[in-house]
Amino acid sequence: MKQNTPVASPTHIDVLIDEMGDEHVSTSVDTPLRKDAFDRSDAEKIEQIAQHFGHIMDILGLDRTDDSLSGTPKRVAKMYVQEIFSGLNPANFPDVKLFENKYQYNQMLVEKNILFYSNCEHHFVPIIGKAHVAYISGGKVIGLSKINRLVQHFAKRPQVQERLTMQITKALQEVLETQDVAVVIDATHLCVSSRGVKDVNSSTVTANFCGQFENEATKNEFLKYIGL
Repeated sequence: MKQNTPVASPTHIDVLIDEMGDEHVSTSVDTPLRKDAFDRSDAEKIEQIAQHFGHIMDILGLDRTDDSLSGTPKRVAKMYVQEIFSGLNPANFPDVKLFENKYQYNQMLVEKNILFYSNCEHHFVPIIGKAHVAYISGGKVIGLSKINRLVQHFAKRPQVQERLTMQITKALQEVLETQDVAVVIDATHLCVSSRGVKDVNSSTVTANFCGQFENEATKNEFLKYIGL
């Protein structure tokens, strides 16, 4: 008589993982990284990721001998390491130079609608959004393009939007040597729109106001500039 293989019931940790993924819980302000995260070279990572991704394709039943699929593992591996997750490596932090605020401009500087692409760390599907950033000079300024580059650096990681907001804020405060920084992010998560609840209309807004931006008048001025 054939016996049915017992099906394991979900454990507490399985349920917790599912809930965290759907609720977008962030476990740390810093991106969780292993201590040996950068012991391998980029070339070694690409080679090993390609092997593992090839195994995933095999398990899915894809025929990797097909011309269209044969190069996919290597392409995915290079994309992970050199492009969409390149912000994990601190060596890729943008070169940001400070300049004296010779104009004596003491009002807020706002850089809005910075388009970015990131990936949700719970399902590894895209987050597409816009970042709005402002700072009030404490005596130093940076080139406008460097603000964009800082946003892109932290976006190029497996992310949670709350963490991304905090990381951009912290980096700008350290680079500009001022606490007077504000960051607002408005983004669409494909883990919400393309799977799960499949809500294609909603977006997620996160904000971090520091220093003078905690003052209601200053905060409201910034929100007016970005149309919120």
